[in-house]
Amino acid sequence: MISISGGKECRNKVVFAYDDKPINIKGVEQTYYTLDRSLNSINNIYIDNNFYVIIGLGSYKEFNIKKMKSVLAKSIKCMKKNNMIKLHININLFIKRYGEDCLFHVVEGIKLGSYEFYGYKKDRKEFNYNAYLSGISDDNTQHIQELIIEAENIVDGVILARDMVNAPANKLTPELFSEEVLSLGRKAGFVVDILEVDALEKLNMNAFLTVGKSSGNAPKLIVMRYNGDDTSEKVTGLIGKGVTCDTGGYCLKPGETMAGIKGDMAGGAAVVGAIYALAMNKVKANVVGVVPACENRISRESFIPGDVIDSMSGKTIEIINTDAEGRLILADAVTYAIEKEHADKVIDIATLTGVVVKALGFTTAGVLSNNNDFFNDFKNAYKTSGEQYWRFPIYDEYRDLIKSDIADIKNMGTDYLGTITAGLFIESFVKDYPWIHLDIAGTAWVKPPIFEYQSEGATGAGVTTLYYLFGIGEK
Repeated sequence: MISISGGKECRNKVVFAYDDKPINIKGVEQTYYTLDRSLNSINNIYIDNNFYVIIGLGSYKEFNIKKMKSVLAKSIKCMKKNNMIKLHININLFIKRYGEDCLFHVVEGIKLGSYEFYGYKKDRKEFNYNAYLSGISDDNTQHIQELIIEAENIVDGVILARDMVNAPANKLTPELFSEEVLSLGRKAGFVVDILEVDALEKLNMNAFLTVGKSSGNAPKLIVMRYNGDDTSEKVTGLIGKGVTCDTGGYCLKPGETMAGIKGDMAGGAAVVGAIYALAMNKVKANVVGVVPACENRISRESFIPGDVIDSMSGKTIEIINTDAEGRLILADAVTYAIEKEHADKVIDIATLTGVVVKALGFTTAGVLSNNNDFFNDFKNAYKTSGEQYWRFPIYDEYRDLIKSDIADIKNMGTDYLGTITAGLFIESFVKDYPWIHLDIAGTAWVKPPIFEYQSEGATGAGVTTLYYLFGIGEK
C-alpha cells in the first residue's frame, strides 16, 4: 500500500544523497562526505532507533524520471531484503523538480520495484508493505491521494500483464486466458465476450482458425468492451496478439528460444492490462479490445509452408513461414474490430518479430503507422508514460515484398526489413482506417533486468502508453 498519511511514527526512512549536498540526518553531519552517492548506491545507518536507507542519486543535474523510478524501486528492494513492512519516503525533492506529474512514476517505481512473480510454489510468501510518502503540501493531500490511487490502478494493469506473460503455457491456455479476462471484467466493470470455434467459423475467421486448429486447446476470441464516454460514438480498437504457446509450428523455433514460447501473448496481455486500468479509473473513452488467443503447435491439423488460406476480410494468404503466425491471427482480429465492433481507428500490439531486437534492442519498441495525427497522439502518450518507441518508415516498394504470385498476399517477405513487412502485412487488412502497429518483441521480456523497476521475465510493456493514449480519467 502507498499512502501519504500514517507514516510519522515509521522508523524506517529513505534519504537521498546527491552531489556534495549535506544529508539531513542528525548524527551523520561529519561523515556524509565519505558516503557513496553514485546512482542506486546503498548505505544503511541505524541511529536513535531509526533505520536510514541512504540511496545515491548520482549527479542531480543528470537526474531524470527514469532514474527516479530506479532509486524508488531500489528503496523497496532494500526494504524487502531487510524484512521491513513499513518505509517512509520523502519525495519533496522530486515534487520540487517535476511537480505533481511525477506521482505516477513515483508509484510505478515503488510498485514495480516490489514486484515478484511468485509462481506456483507451495510455501510462497508474498511481500506486503506500507510505503508512506511525505514532502507533499498539506493543502493538497486529498488530491494527491486520489492521484496515487489512480496511479496504483495503472500499475496494477502492468502487473496483471506481467503475471500473464510469466505464466507457463499450461497455466494460461486460451481457455484459462479467457476465464481470467472474464474475472477482470467483472471486477473492473467492462464487458467481456468470448467467441468459440463455432462463432469464429460463422465469421469466416479462417486465418485465426488455421493457426488455432493446430492444438487440442481450442482458440478463443476475447472481446472486451469499455464504454466510458456516452457522449461519443467513436471507438478505438486495441488488438493484442494472444499466442499462449508458440512452438513455431513446422518452422520449428530453435532450441535456445524454446523457453520463451509461453510469452508470445504479451501484446494481448498489454491490451487486457490497459483496459483494466481504464475501467478502474473510469477514463472518458470508448475502447474495444480484441485478443485472438490460441496456440501454434505441431500436429496433423497444423498448417504448413506453401498452404494458401482464407481470411475474414476475403483476402487469400500464402504461407511462407508457420512461425509468422501472429500476423495471421491479427489480420482477422483487426478485421473483426473494424467490421463487427465498428472501431474508428486501431492499434495492434504484438511480440511479432525477433529482428526488431537487432534494430532497437530491449528498451525500445518499434512502431509503424499510416496516420500522422494518430501517431502524434500516441507519441504524446509514450512521452507521458516514459516508454520508448521508434517509428519505422513506410514506402510503397516495401509493400511489394509481401506480394504473392498465387494469393493476395504472403505472410513473410525477404530476409531484410522483417519488422516493417510484418507490420505492413497487418496494414493491408485495416483498409483506410487510422492505424498504429507496435512490435514489442524486444521490450516485453528482459533477462537479466535492465532497470531496477524490472524483474527477470515479463515487463508489462505497452500497458501504460496505451492507457495514456486516452487520458488520466475523470472522477
